[in-house]
Amino acid sequence: MLDVTKLTQREIRQLGIEALTKALGLAGMARFMQQLRLGSGDYTRDRDQILGNPTIDEIFARIEERRKEQEKGEK
Repeated sequence: MLDVTKLTQREIRQLGIEALTKALGLAGMARFMQQLRLGSGDYTRDRDQILGNPTIDEIFARIEERRKEQEKGEK
């Protein structure tokens, strides 16, 4: 069995399309893909609820904190 945790999103998508094509044929895969609805909800509202409305200075401070944490982890 393939370890999907080590695949990129692009690789997973490609393998999924290949599996659908194999199972349904090209026309069936195309019909299935037409039925998919990508995304749902209100991304902007959800993002604002999760992240708030940080200032540029707050964003830079978070980036610096993250870099310092990563540097500590590499040592």
